[in-house]
Amino acid sequence: MLKWINEAALKDYPAITEAEAREALSLCISGVLHYAEDFADRFPYACSKNGFYEPVPNRGWTTGFYTGQIWLAYENADTEEDREKLLQYGRRQVESFDERIRKKIDVDHHDMGFLYTPSCVAAYKLTGSEKAKKAAILAADQLVSRFQPVGEFLQAWGEMGAKDNYRFIIDCLLNLPLLYWADTETHSSDHHYRETAEKHIHTAMRYVIREDDSTWHTIFMDPVTGKFDHGATCQGYQDGSAWARGQAWGIYGTAMAYRYTGRDDYIGYFKRVTAYFLNHLPKDLCPCWDLTFGDGDGESRDSSSAVIAACGMLEMSRFLPETESLTYTGIAKKLLKAMADHYSVRDIGKAGGRLLHGTYSKKSPYNTCTPEGVDECVLWGDYYYMEGLNRVLHPSWNVYW
Repeated sequence: MLKWINEAALKDYPAITEAEAREALSLCISGVLHYAEDFADRFPYACSKNGFYEPVPNRGWTTGFYTGQIWLAYENADTEEDREKLLQYGRRQVESFDERIRKKIDVDHHDMGFLYTPSCVAAYKLTGSEKAKKAAILAADQLVSRFQPVGEFLQAWGEMGAKDNYRFIIDCLLNLPLLYWADTETHSSDHHYRETAEKHIHTAMRYVIREDDSTWHTIFMDPVTGKFDHGATCQGYQDGSAWARGQAWGIYGTAMAYRYTGRDDYIGYFKRVTAYFLNHLPKDLCPCWDLTFGDGDGESRDSSSAVIAACGMLEMSRFLPETESLTYTGIAKKLLKAMADHYSVRDIGKAGGRLLHGTYSKKSPYNTCTPEGVDECVLWGDYYYMEGLNRVLHPSWNVYW
């Protein structure tokens, strides 16, 4: 059995059933449809305010998660009428993403995968849209342009090569599937998309996981030598703590790293970061925004971290021996059950998202965050909640990532 996970602490929790997952996903689809016209030509902001999203232009790093909800709803809608409505909304969103990448509007950062995988790659896989395909390939080109050969990583943001910005963050592991997809779709003879992705993964795996199996949010590299300079956090409680969403990105990111490379050592990395996450959960299975905190600390929760982690476990379970696969699948279903029962939006008229009690950015005495979206819906939480439910219902789902 898996030696790192305290399975005894999790054994009495119920797992979500197929019927419960279907009911929860149906409610999510109703919410998407209910608010779709509000965002027909705009996008929800990254986080809600008092439970509701404000319409904004296609900017920032999160808008792809809204379009991803449209495509998940399209795949699972009950009626042809709803499917057709969602198809039209999705196509309008693709037009916006196509314009954004062609005009290079707010794309000087590494989040091309978050933006273009659940929007345009999904659209191409589901509808065969050539416009979506071309836009996603341009996004992959933009992501490759962030590669730093000295240190071999994709620079997260900021002026390329500037010492203060010579860094990558754990989130980027989820941007890399875009490069693998582009490598396949373009039949790249030099495989530069794939090679760029694998160089970044190798660097990330070398430095991002700490000895205690927690993870750094940010890794600063030396621009002269290309070696590790120091780790830090921009969004966790402090540099040495474990930011919950970062740890969850590590779970899903290591699963995707294994999916695309097949390297057995990445399974070990996955088990380590997953065990740390699970062993630091409060009793209701929803993590605090930083895993330093737990029951009784009075700190804000982050439901988005729970569903990201669940998706990562369901992804990795596809590649593991049966006993281990069943263990991780069962744990993921317990997390999703807890979120569906206690953290989901049950009344779509009272909140505009799918999942309550997320945390975008919480300031602490030790970080420089601008506090925002604390105890609110967050777009990626809404998306990964729907993805997790979809994975329960369709274990062989053709993933967008």
